[in-house]
Amino acid sequence: MRYLSLFFATLLAVILLPMPMVAAVTPIIPGNNLVLEGIPPIPSDLVQKVERYTQFRSASISSWHPKQREMLIYTRFGDTRQVHLVKFPLGTRQQLTFFPEPIRGASFQPTNGDYFVFSKDIGGNEFNQNYRYDLNTGETTLLTDGESKNSRGVWSNNGSRMIYTSTRRTGNDADFYIIEPQNPASNKLLTQNEGGGWYGLDFSPDDSKFLALQYVSVNESYLWLIDTSTGEKKRLLPQEGEEKISYDGGLFSKDGKGLYVICDRDSEFSRLAYVSLDSLEHTYLSKQFPWDVTNFDLSNDGNYLAFVTNEDGIGVLHLLNTNTRRFKPLPKLPVGQIYGVRWHNNNRELGFTLISAKYTADAYSLNINNNKVERWTLSETGGLNSSNFSDAELVRWKSFDGRTISGFLYRPATKFTGKRPVIINIHGGPESQFRPSFLGRYNYYLNELGVAILFPNVRGSTGYGKTFTKLDNGLRREDSVKDIGALLNWIATQPELDPERILVTGGSYGGYMSLAVATKYSDKIKAAIDIVGISNFVTFLENTKGYRRDLRRVEYGDERNPKMREFLQKISPVNNAENIKVPLFVIHGKNDPRVPLIEAEQIVKTVRKNNVPVWYLMAKDEGHGFRKKKNIDFQFYATLMFIKEFLLN
Repeated sequence: MRYLSLFFATLLAVILLPMPMVAAVTPIIPGNNLVLEGIPPIPSDLVQKVERYTQFRSASISSWHPKQREMLIYTRFGDTRQVHLVKFPLGTRQQLTFFPEPIRGASFQPTNGDYFVFSKDIGGNEFNQNYRYDLNTGETTLLTDGESKNSRGVWSNNGSRMIYTSTRRTGNDADFYIIEPQNPASNKLLTQNEGGGWYGLDFSPDDSKFLALQYVSVNESYLWLIDTSTGEKKRLLPQEGEEKISYDGGLFSKDGKGLYVICDRDSEFSRLAYVSLDSLEHTYLSKQFPWDVTNFDLSNDGNYLAFVTNEDGIGVLHLLNTNTRRFKPLPKLPVGQIYGVRWHNNNRELGFTLISAKYTADAYSLNINNNKVERWTLSETGGLNSSNFSDAELVRWKSFDGRTISGFLYRPATKFTGKRPVIINIHGGPESQFRPSFLGRYNYYLNELGVAILFPNVRGSTGYGKTFTKLDNGLRREDSVKDIGALLNWIATQPELDPERILVTGGSYGGYMSLAVATKYSDKIKAAIDIVGISNFVTFLENTKGYRRDLRRVEYGDERNPKMREFLQKISPVNNAENIKVPLFVIHGKNDPRVPLIEAEQIVKTVRKNNVPVWYLMAKDEGHGFRKKKNIDFQFYATLMFIKEFLLN
């Protein structure tokens, strides 16, 4: 009502004024799904100016057809990402699913490919449900209970069954269920688990065993073997008494005698290893690369392992012959990120998704017999020549304790001269890492506004060794905030950057960081934007969904411990909000299961007492970040208005 009153008042003012020489620009009207407070009307001419930067698309490989040289991909032609079929490189993208909600994963039945299973939620609540899509009829069939949170699941080798996790028993614990997708009535509980950090990995070659992962924290996880008939489970790794080890991913060898896993056992970085199931001895296959292995896949015949290393933020593809343990030379790929490596059943073609600073994500394949790389999708970029977009520049600075912190700086177009304003964008997680990628709408800030964007990887980020990842745990939480304080000082030493015009933003944990920086360094920044961020660690831990709560306590601390509760209250931005002296923009989704809406509501209410501008945008049909194009676009318009008013003046 507040927005509509302002809208009609604007119209009345236009009517009463003398007729201008140029027609008045009317504001756009947001959808009823959006709640706005403090945000001024957004003129339609702004929408027209930025339109090309909102029209880019991306595409990702989802699944190879088991018999045909075809693949399922995700891409968006309407408001949300849906499943499409592509029958050959750069072929027509045939849309198969049509839902108002985006699809979260799809995979072909692995022997015949006459149907696939996909997942989706409602309004970003992350309570994913699984569905079967029959290619012959186009019909979808619900496979889960329609209420609980479910993983999409892992296919058996014979293609008759899937094992997936579901919280339906308690609402919090991720138990394993087994189902024949062609017979939904076959669905049954396989084994009960405690906690929400359970994930399925792989069936043994004879489908009698199932490999599962129990995630406790970024530095601690366990591998289990489960009998697919009885549900009996046995912890495999690490063994009793061993140090905490992180296992991330695992596949059975073709002969079933061992496992290929990613782990940080006896190493700062996560390495690819072969583990004998008899002796549990680890043989490291990527030890010559002093970087994390991020994802991998084994060819259907078991002869080749394809894996990706994260080398100072850049994804590098490698191919290992499992028989000779020798690496096969590969063609040079564009500098960027490589995700979702997947072998076709023909054992010669590897599919993957590639994204770079200059090009949005697309699906590719590599033929290992002739090293031919083929692009399967060519996603549009709104008519913009993305080859002219800025590349990421690796920068480093010293923090308060002498430790070197790094980040990636995107400089604005060369047509802009003089000291440039800066947006510092802090990633979430906190166990995450910013890696150079396509910036999408952010390219407008670089190309049209002349704003530099800097993405720091503060302590606690992954990719720099497990010691670095632990540096912000528990009582050291604010040391990562001090890393941004040191960055603000570093910016002041750079001749091309303007220390008088800095805006800090971030999503999720990055939202907390933005708020924390605003409480400690309001004298050094011009404004802050908090996107689905934590404003009070205690209320966050008490209200995040039960299946996540214990996992988050490992990272942030247990609020039930009086000493830790006192510390968490002390550092929470909402309890230091009187120090926020700069304009603040808070963005959140009503259905966020990770960082509940109360985190946004309480910081907005508190900071308004400071008599500084506070903008608030809430989407009723979104969760942990906006996923629908119309909502993402409106967030962009409002953010652009905020930047122009409070950063660029």
